[in-house]
Amino acid sequence: MKSDTMTNGTGALLVCFLAAMMMLSFSQNGIASDNGNWPDWRGPSGQGHSDATGLPLHWSETKNIVWKTPIHDLGYSTPVVWGDQIWLTTAMRKGTILYAVCVDLNTGRVVHDVEVFRPAKPQRIHRNNSYATPSAVVEEGFVYVHYGTHGTACLDSGTGKVLWRRSDLNCDHLQGPVSSPVLYEDLLIVPLEGVDVQFTVALNKKTGETVWRYDRPRDLYEGIEPLYLLKSYHTPVIVEVDGTAQLINNGAMLVTSHEPRSGDVLWRVLYRDDNPVSRVVSGHGLLFINSGGSPGDAHLLAVRQGGVGDITKSHVVWKITEDVPSESSPVLVGDLLYTLTDSGLLICREALTGETVWSERLVGRYGASLLYADGRIYLSSKQGKTTVIRPGRTFEVLAVNELDGFLGASPAVAGKSLLLRTKTHLYRVEDR
Repeated sequence: MKSDTMTNGTGALLVCFLAAMMMLSFSQNGIASDNGNWPDWRGPSGQGHSDATGLPLHWSETKNIVWKTPIHDLGYSTPVVWGDQIWLTTAMRKGTILYAVCVDLNTGRVVHDVEVFRPAKPQRIHRNNSYATPSAVVEEGFVYVHYGTHGTACLDSGTGKVLWRRSDLNCDHLQGPVSSPVLYEDLLIVPLEGVDVQFTVALNKKTGETVWRYDRPRDLYEGIEPLYLLKSYHTPVIVEVDGTAQLINNGAMLVTSHEPRSGDVLWRVLYRDDNPVSRVVSGHGLLFINSGGSPGDAHLLAVRQGGVGDITKSHVVWKITEDVPSESSPVLVGDLLYTLTDSGLLICREALTGETVWSERLVGRYGASLLYADGRIYLSSKQGKTTVIRPGRTFEVLAVNELDGFLGASPAVAGKSLLLRTKTHLYRVEDR
């Protein structure tokens, strides 16, 4: 495994600095209180962490299933939760109708099934994608759904009424939409990156009106082939740095940090012509950035927070170029970073150095992001199997659970329950 260390001073000074950062509370830019809600596809902090306890360890089609609700048509979006409502999106397989669906957490009953958009000419998508892969975001009274170039909308979560729509934020996805929106204060921040244009836009969440737009520098993309290397599947994340919020925006060729209210660029790190899928995680004064790309071509970088301008040479602390995931987002637990490749190679790394602590091969193909909750890490395969491990410096499997069907979405948490979405059903799993 190749690991490069880059510093802007002596190695001793860097180690001291990073060790000091480890003493900071992880809540600075990591775990946040759930309050029983799961408003974003990676939870309340966007980091794949939950502070819930009493979650199920064992389940099957006949054990610890509170309810199992069919979801019509096709979608891979992760369920999001506010109060007793679960929201997810689905779509006709050819993209001709795009829906938002609300399921009651207690009963599994479908409360709202809303036709949000009816695209006249849906773009073609990759055979492994769907027209409802981007996840919704939800808050008190409102849910925001996004289908890439095919539309973005806000619904009243109580009535299911569509309050505003935007269908003029467009790009050529080539392989279909994946990126999810992000809520920040009064803004809904939406990435739209294709082979023709690559931009992120902030909308007034009450009206849908554009507040700011950032376009990636076009000169970075000249002469790049094949075209899919120009696009991105990323979802930005809000991280608090020195008491101030930053929007970390990962895309093809570079990652940028923005002042989220204005969109102004604070810093950038250049890497290469990749197309990120997994989301950035943070902790210990570092950002862990997966550049994406095809298996064998992806990069995983640890970037020191707090830079200004082009910090490619000054703030990249370590870089991994082998055995890096293309889809699954990692999870940081304490001082250890866990990554899972598409082919099932699970690696535990030292967060401060990138050095491997252990690696194990799991059976199956993987795309769902890792979840840390109740002192465990949950890892769901596309074949419907969820392996539960204990985090730590030795590999320990606690349980292996299996459901019928394809698991294309990441797991969500609601109280003491796990929400798991297969290609055909939504499950509520809880100890009974």
